[in-house]
Amino acid sequence: MAFNSQSTQKLDSKQILQIFKDTGALLQGHFLLTSGKHSSQYMQCAQVLQYPRLAAQLGQELAAKFSGLEIETVVGPAMGGIIVAHEVGRALGVKAIFAERQNGEMVLRRGFKLSPGEKVLVVEDVITTGGSVQEVINIVRDAGALPVGVGVLVDRSGGKAAFADLVLQSLLQLDLEVYEPENCPLCAQGLPWEKPGSRGIK
Repeated sequence: MAFNSQSTQKLDSKQILQIFKDTGALLQGHFLLTSGKHSSQYMQCAQVLQYPRLAAQLGQELAAKFSGLEIETVVGPAMGGIIVAHEVGRALGVKAIFAERQNGEMVLRRGFKLSPGEKVLVVEDVITTGGSVQEVINIVRDAGALPVGVGVLVDRSGGKAAFADLVLQSLLQLDLEVYEPENCPLCAQGLPWEKPGSRGIK
């Protein structure tokens, strides 16, 4: 399947959702979330980000939501935030870096550094609780840099993810139904669950 559209036309949420569906990013099944809850749907953004033109287009759409903030650096958590940070950074014309886990802790490695006062946009592919994003925000603040906002491709938190005084912008807001394990109808049907994603489900 090829996705080679070079259109620079602004996309609305319905068009963006259709892109995710067309690329197989919106999965149906039985999934175990990091929170311990279960869901019949999962957003695997890697399926859409594997197409560079679509990744660039989504990055432009997300970057446009933060125009005028004089952002100097974009940073995202590995793995999901790496490509998002790269494409948003490209659209903004600034550097893009990523944080990754070392001994269970989110850190900057590979010589990546942030300077005091540096204006930083934190991005991610999809959030449910926002835990990884909050860890990256903490890294930014610990370096003395200034987080100016949070941008995500998909917010499936149902409005529950919040980052103090930082504005959260997303391309899609999806209220995907989740279940407690003991009340999961999929478990009741005997359907096995799976854990896609870089460290389980987000």
